[in-house]
Amino acid sequence: MSTDLPTERRDYFRIDDRIGLEFRKLLPDHDDSSSPFEESHIGSLRTELRQIDLDLRSQLAGVAERDRAMSNLIKTLSSKIDTVARIMAFEQNPLQPEDWQPVTLSEGGVSFTAPENALAIGDKVALRMTLPPELFQVEAKARILHVSDADSPEPIFHAEFKELSEPDRQKIAKHIMRWQIRHRQQNEAEGD
Repeated sequence: MSTDLPTERRDYFRIDDRIGLEFRKLLPDHDDSSSPFEESHIGSLRTELRQIDLDLRSQLAGVAERDRAMSNLIKTLSSKIDTVARIMAFEQNPLQPEDWQPVTLSEGGVSFTAPENALAIGDKVALRMTLPPELFQVEAKARILHVSDADSPEPIFHAEFKELSEPDRQKIAKHIMRWQIRHRQQNEAEGD
């Protein structure tokens, strides 16, 4: 017996979250190698930080083979530095309150609200997302696939990522996994 029921197939797990979101509509003649977000000196500092992080990880493997206690101490210090950096970022709060908004997020795309005529189906957009509490910052280029209103004062734009680096995809995956763990722990605590 065959059933012709429509099924929704999802390639990625989705979460409803509140993130920092900035978007820029890209013109058809946009140069794909340039970022539509002004970076100034921050971009070079991020690149330098990534290189330092890669160097630290490769050296840490060698230290762990020789001295596990030293390796654990270095990992703890690295975590402390990350926490201090997040505190500083929250205190500086580069995003305005209106830049933090509810979204539906997955490794495949994001749904978000925007003013009614800001975007249309087929538009290509550049997205910069800040994922709390770690404050991972992810940039992607996406295409608007669908627009819905779902009883919202502004339309909801459903975008599929078209250009997303593997490190940024991993940041999103890690964020989603941590979100799931936090919510599971919250639900368990409320159930006790």
